[in-house]
Amino acid sequence: MSASEKSDYPDEPDRVPGCAAPRESHNLFGHEDAEHAFETALNTGHLHHAWLLAGPRGIGKATLAYRMARRVLGVKPDLTHGVLGADPHDPISLRIAAMSHGDLLVLRRPYDDKRKRWRAEITVDEARRMARLFQTRAGEGGWRVCVVDAADELNLNAANAILKTLEEPPDQALVILVAHAPGRLPATVRSRCRRLDLRPLTDDLTCKIAISHGISKTEAELASTLAAGSPGRALAIASVGGDALWREVDQLVSQGARLGQGHAHALARRLALLKAAPERKLFFELLLMRLEQEIRTRSQTGNTKGLEPWFTLRDELRALDTDMERLYLDPAQVVYSAIQKTWKTQSRLQADV
Repeated sequence: MSASEKSDYPDEPDRVPGCAAPRESHNLFGHEDAEHAFETALNTGHLHHAWLLAGPRGIGKATLAYRMARRVLGVKPDLTHGVLGADPHDPISLRIAAMSHGDLLVLRRPYDDKRKRWRAEITVDEARRMARLFQTRAGEGGWRVCVVDAADELNLNAANAILKTLEEPPDQALVILVAHAPGRLPATVRSRCRRLDLRPLTDDLTCKIAISHGISKTEAELASTLAAGSPGRALAIASVGGDALWREVDQLVSQGARLGQGHAHALARRLALLKAAPERKLFFELLLMRLEQEIRTRSQTGNTKGLEPWFTLRDELRALDTDMERLYLDPAQVVYSAIQKTWKTQSRLQADV
């Protein structure tokens, strides 16, 4: 990736532009129980070799994974940063943040230099790096740690490639799997991990975290409401003008085709730009959230007749979003298709009234 391209794109697949990466973050809120569980296992000598951190995207799973890694790799504890808090200035902390620690490996979706985008999956070639890490001796004579972020992005061959390590772990080896949708992982992988389920945060705590990152109170309150307990999503929403994008999405659903084809084409072209990748991803998340609102409203009013088309549309939009990344589809065409499908569903329902 060239310097000019990189300036318009995050240096990690899921990094929120303008925000610290999980490996650089030293504060975590709302997951003290999970931290205590790991600390107890470590201190009593019963540390499981593989941990599965499960929960919605953006609630702090990756941040927790790095906190766990720092603790076993020997960073000096600092309880002012919480249960598993570590000294940010410790040399090991600095090397972990710089991704230069020889006993830490992070598996994530690789960048496709040809297509100038992140691949949709963690490939088998990436996954095989785990075995190579654990086949060598620890460079600093202690633990070796592999973080998989996110494990539900492993393709089937990649998941099978890490299975042998999970089945026959070497001494002082720790595997931490971050999973937004753990059900996508093979049962053989899940069964070999100790699972920690992380829950969404309250809207108030999510709002406070957003404000601590420099987001205005008004923007933070809206972003927190839309984020459903996910600070990462709240920051993503605020970082790309999510309040304005939410109003656009609400218009698409409430006004439908009355907005006109010119509006649909203009929005599709804008979201297709390379630098608009985070906004495009958020567009699909917000559109799905708006459909969920429609479904809940109709359910509460007893209007169940019109629910099925919205459920069908929701599934179609999820498939479009997934296929755009997996099959490298033209983003402009995908966004335009999503808008047309939404308008078609709304028009069909209005015709049935």
